[in-house]
Amino acid sequence: MATYCLTVARLQLVLGQGARRFHVAAALNAKAKVAMSRFEPNSSINYDQLRSNIDIVRKRLNRPLTLSEKIVYGHLDDPAGQEIVRGRTYLRLRPDRVAMQDATAQMAMLQFISSGLPKVAVPSTIHCDHLIEAQIGGAQDLQRAKIILENYAYPGVMLIGTDSHTPNGGGLGSICIGVGGADAVDVMAGIPWELKCPNVIGVKLTGTLSGWTSPKDVILKVAGILTVKGGTGAIVEYHGPGVDSISCTGMATICNMGAEIGATTSVFPYNHRMRTYLEKTGRGEIAAVANENQDLLVPDSGCHYDQIIEINLSELKPHINGPFTPDLAHPVSDIGSVAEKNGWPLEVKVGLIGSCTNSSYEDMGRAASLAKQALDKGLKCKAQFTVTPGSEQIRATIERDGYAKLLRDVGGVVLANACGPCIGQWDRRDVKKGEKNTIVTSFNRNFTARNDANPATHAFVTSPEIVTALAIAGTLKFNPETDFLTAPNGEKFKLEPPTGDELPARDFDPGQDTYQHPPADGSGLRVDVNPQSNRLQLLEPFDKWNGKDLEDLQVLIKVKGKCTTDHISAAGPWLKFRGHLDNISNNLLIGAVNIENDAVNKIRNILTGEFGGVPDVARYYKKHNVSWVVVGDENYGEGSSREHAALEPRHLGGRAIIVKSFARIHETNLKKQGLLPLTFSNPADYDKIRPDDKISIVGLKSFAPGKPLEAIIKHSDGSSETIELNHTFNETQIEWFQAGSALNKMKELQK
Repeated sequence: MATYCLTVARLQLVLGQGARRFHVAAALNAKAKVAMSRFEPNSSINYDQLRSNIDIVRKRLNRPLTLSEKIVYGHLDDPAGQEIVRGRTYLRLRPDRVAMQDATAQMAMLQFISSGLPKVAVPSTIHCDHLIEAQIGGAQDLQRAKIILENYAYPGVMLIGTDSHTPNGGGLGSICIGVGGADAVDVMAGIPWELKCPNVIGVKLTGTLSGWTSPKDVILKVAGILTVKGGTGAIVEYHGPGVDSISCTGMATICNMGAEIGATTSVFPYNHRMRTYLEKTGRGEIAAVANENQDLLVPDSGCHYDQIIEINLSELKPHINGPFTPDLAHPVSDIGSVAEKNGWPLEVKVGLIGSCTNSSYEDMGRAASLAKQALDKGLKCKAQFTVTPGSEQIRATIERDGYAKLLRDVGGVVLANACGPCIGQWDRRDVKKGEKNTIVTSFNRNFTARNDANPATHAFVTSPEIVTALAIAGTLKFNPETDFLTAPNGEKFKLEPPTGDELPARDFDPGQDTYQHPPADGSGLRVDVNPQSNRLQLLEPFDKWNGKDLEDLQVLIKVKGKCTTDHISAAGPWLKFRGHLDNISNNLLIGAVNIENDAVNKIRNILTGEFGGVPDVARYYKKHNVSWVVVGDENYGEGSSREHAALEPRHLGGRAIIVKSFARIHETNLKKQGLLPLTFSNPADYDKIRPDDKISIVGLKSFAPGKPLEAIIKHSDGSSETIELNHTFNETQIEWFQAGSALNKMKELQK
C-alpha cells in the first residue's frame, strides 16, 4: 500500500468483498500503512510570487511584518484588495498543497467525490499512520509512514492538512495548518480558502538548551502559560537568539504540540538548522533556493506581536504536563509530590515515546543514550516501554545505527511507524478498564481515555528522555537531575544528561519507499463503493435551510466540563468507520459527561422518559422528526481536526451547538456542515438551560455577520426566558448554512 498523489482525474475507490482497487484512497484499508511521496521542489516553490504579494501588502499596511504575516499574506488570493485586520477579517488564501492522513482523508475524499469535480487544483496526497493498532511490535503491527516535515514542508510554503498535527511543518519555516476535510476539499477544488486573519503571539527565546531540558519543555511551558485555548485565533511565532540552539526537528516538536493551545499554527524563522535538515533529507536544492530568499523567511525588524512571551532556555527546567489535559504544567522535580497530594498513582505502568510529536533521530538518540547507561549498570525498565518511530526513514535509520537495539535491550518494544497509542490505536492488555494507573508519554494529548480507552488512566506528557528515565525508574517520584538509581549489584548511580546527534552522520536511511505516483491519464477512472460495505458509504447531501427559525429544538445533552473531539467522536476502534458516516455516528458524544447525572453516554429520552446512549436517543429523535441542540462549556471541540465531530450531529438531526466558547477548527467544521455554532453572549446563561428544555433560535431570516441571534428557552414547567447568542459567521458562511452545507453551496456554484 502507498501514498497517493491526487493530481489525477476522477478518483477510483473500490472496496468490495475481497476485491480492492485503489488509486487514491488506499488509506481506506484498515491495515494500510503508507509512505508519503517524495517532494517535487521545482513544481511547487514560487518565491517570486510570495515576494510580490508581500511587497504589495507591506506597502498597503505601511509597517514591518511578522514572519507569519509574510507567509499568510503572501498567499492571499487578492493581496491588493483584501481587507486585512488581525483577529477580525476573513482572508481568502491560496495554499500551495494539501496533505491528508488516512483516517481524516476518508471523509475528505468522499466529499471531493461528491463535488463532481474531475481533478484537484493543487498537489494533494494521502499518507497512512492512524489506522495501525499497536500491540506486539513493528513487524507484526504493520508497515510504514513518513511525516510532513520530511517530505512536504519547506520554508515559506502554506500547506493545509486534515490532521491537527499538520503544524509540525512550522519547524521548517512553513505555515502548515490543520483543517477539516471540507476545508481541504475547497483547496483541492481551487476555491480560495477562508481563514480569519490570525493574531500573532510572539515567543521570544533567549539562552541555550542544555542538560535534561529539551525542545518539548518549551511547548510544555508555553501550554502552561497560555492554557488549551490561549492560542485560539493566533499563530504562535517563535523568535529571538535562543532559536539557534534548537534543532529543526526540535522546532517541529514545539510547533506540533502548538495545536494543544488552540493555535492556528506555529512557526520558526528559517535558519542554518533548517538548511542542514533539508540537505540531510535529500532536499539540498530547496535549501539553496531558501537561502537566496531568506529575507522572506524571517520577521521584519520592528514587527508587532499581539502578545509576547519570553522564555530563557538556560533557566527552563524539564516539565511534565497532566493528567487529563495537556496544559497542567509541572516541573519534573515537583511531579512526585504533586501526584502524592492529589492521589495520582505514583507507579509508572507504561512509558511511551515517539509518534508524530517526538520521534526524530535526535529524540531517539537521546533516549537510547539513557538506555545504554542503564544497561551498562545491568538495569532495565521497571515499567513497560514502547517506541513508535514517526516514519519509515526514522525506523530504518535507528535500526541501522543501533538505537533501536538499545531501546529493545532496555526493555522496550519498537512498534509500527504509526500514530498507535497516541490516537487510541493501542490494544492494551496490562490493566483492566477502570483500573487506576499512570502512564507517561512523549505525545501531544492526554485527554481522558485518549490513549487506551480507559478513563482511569492518568496520562502525563513529557519529553522522550524524561519518559525513558521514568520508565527505567518506574515511578513519578524520580527526578533524573538529582535522584539515584540502584543497580542489581546494589551500586547507586545517577543518569548523566542525555545526548544525541541532531542528524545521522551517515545521512538517513530512507528505508522502503512505497510511494505510488498517480497514473498519467486518470480520465477513465470511476468511483465505486460497495453498498454493503460497513466501512465506506457515499455521502448524501444534507437538507437545505427551510427559511424559518429553528423552533423547539430539544436539548439532546447538556455537556459538563471539557468536551474535546475525542469526547464527541472517539478514535481508537472507531477509526475503521471513518469512511461510513452512519456507522461512525454510533460514537456521537459517547465520551461527554451529562450534567444531569454526571454519567457518560447516558441521557434521558424526553419522548419516552427512558435513559439511553447519546447516539441512540439522537437517532430516536431523528426518526420522530425532532431536531435537537447540544449545550456545552468552554473551548468545546478542542483537540483533533476530526470533522466527524461535526458530521455526526448533523447526520443525526442536530441543528445547533450552543457553548461558552469553541476551539477554532471545530467551529469551522460545524459551519461547513450547515450547523449553527453559537456562543452565549453572557456565559452565565449556560446555567439557565436545563437538560429537558426546548430551545428556539430566532432571527434567522435576518441572519447577518456581527448580528447576534436570540434563543427562547422553554422549560418543562411552562416558563420561558430569552437569551442572546453570538456567532462568528461571515456572509459566505451564512450561505453555507442556507444551502445546508459548504459542499451544497459549492455544487450550486457549479451549475
